[in-house]
Amino acid sequence: MSQVWVPWRERPERFELRGLKLLAWAPILVVYGAFKRFPAVMFFGGGVALCLIIWMHAELFDFMETKFLQDAAVNNPAELSFFGGTLSLAETQAGVLAHIGSSWEWLAYALYPVGHELVRDLLAMTGVFILISLIPMFTVWWERKVSAHIQSRIGPMRVGGWHGWTQTLADAVKLVAKEDFIPKDGDRPMFRLAPYLTFVPTIVAFAALPFGSYWIFRNTDVGLLFILAMLGIEVVGVILAGWSSNNKWSMLGAMREACQMVSYEIPMGMALLLPVMIAGTLNLNTMGQQQSGGWFTWFCFTNPFMFAAALAYYIASLASCKRAPFDLAESESELVAGFHTEYSGFRWSMFFFAEYCAMFVVGGLATILFFGAWYSPISEAWLSAHLSGVWKVQEGIGKTFIMGILGSGPLWFILKCALFVYIQLWLRWTLPRIRIDQVLYACVQVLLPMVMILLLGNTAWILLVPEGSMLAGTVSYILGGVGALIVLSFAAVAIRGFLGRRQLVGYLAIDPLPGS
Repeated sequence: MSQVWVPWRERPERFELRGLKLLAWAPILVVYGAFKRFPAVMFFGGGVALCLIIWMHAELFDFMETKFLQDAAVNNPAELSFFGGTLSLAETQAGVLAHIGSSWEWLAYALYPVGHELVRDLLAMTGVFILISLIPMFTVWWERKVSAHIQSRIGPMRVGGWHGWTQTLADAVKLVAKEDFIPKDGDRPMFRLAPYLTFVPTIVAFAALPFGSYWIFRNTDVGLLFILAMLGIEVVGVILAGWSSNNKWSMLGAMREACQMVSYEIPMGMALLLPVMIAGTLNLNTMGQQQSGGWFTWFCFTNPFMFAAALAYYIASLASCKRAPFDLAESESELVAGFHTEYSGFRWSMFFFAEYCAMFVVGGLATILFFGAWYSPISEAWLSAHLSGVWKVQEGIGKTFIMGILGSGPLWFILKCALFVYIQLWLRWTLPRIRIDQVLYACVQVLLPMVMILLLGNTAWILLVPEGSMLAGTVSYILGGVGALIVLSFAAVAIRGFLGRRQLVGYLAIDPLPGS
């Protein structure tokens, strides 16, 4: 019997294959549909979900550390796993039975890999890489929207749907596909190396930046020095990029950056000595934990010298990140594009990737050293007492979750860092670029003497005013009140701008301004 030939379009296996494809694409289609229908909720909800995943990751490590590794009845230090880990499978099963329950015995197979330090480091580093990938993508999009609103425009709106939120991703694909141009007369090995010398140290700085009491990849006693050292290496990549390009504009931009960095690192480092003197340590985790008592225990409200030092550090950090009005290394109106004039494609994007990550790092240092680290303005002790006493919240995962949202946690740290990054964006599109002689004048004759006076004043305050005295408390409350007024004024300006967001200037006006 001869077999009848059936066209492919009519064969049943074609429909089976199509069904399998639809099944495989179903999760992606569901997420895409949710983004199309509820873009704002999905966009900001994704950020909250990411923070919750990081929180669960940290809570798991903390649980393994306190319940399994420190339990003498569970952990025998002489007994190691097959791969050299601290906990064997039998010990993990014993820990599950002792601290979770017999009905959860199967959970031991999932917790067993977490007992290995290498696995925990790999998981933590994966989280760090995800974070440092999202920060530049979001900040580039954010800067476009901020600059657009300052200039009475609307910014990206088409790519990705809601306010063009995937515009940065589309640009990244474009940059990867562009030609990698290297100048014919340039130093090719050094030209290739320069972006990595700028990019890698900034990324490594995140390893010592704590996002919470236990949310840190490496808790070192010299964390502050390590981060400052990594940020200082960035200037080497900029100088190398300008020199290896064999371009006069690139070389001038590199020399400006070298002069600027060498100058401003001195007042920036001296400004950071003040919180070090207050805390008595270089450990960033310890310095953050000393500010857990609420708004008035933040270091910037300790005395007037700390309050002024926070401002001095932030100004110097703008120069460190090459942000306006100190962006003399690029200076598009004079030097074409400065040190990265000859760069294109992926290598060009690495310079900006490093710059936006450095913006977050210096904002993180300001948050930890002056503005309460990962703690909310509410005292953690007061909040914990009221949760147990007034609101009758029992100890457990529920109270831990509420404390992580209202009391302390990476959400507060990221929000504070985002505020400092926003101020950097705001200043760039508000202030004009100053000349190189004005940059050096502001450092050598204004900022440096000011920081030296603040350093002497802070030393005298520590020696003459006892901690906890009436004078110290009164000054702290006054400075805290001034800080609260500044925050409220920012909020008032933001609300006024939001209410008048349709009143644009010129022909783009929806609701024209009076007299326009």
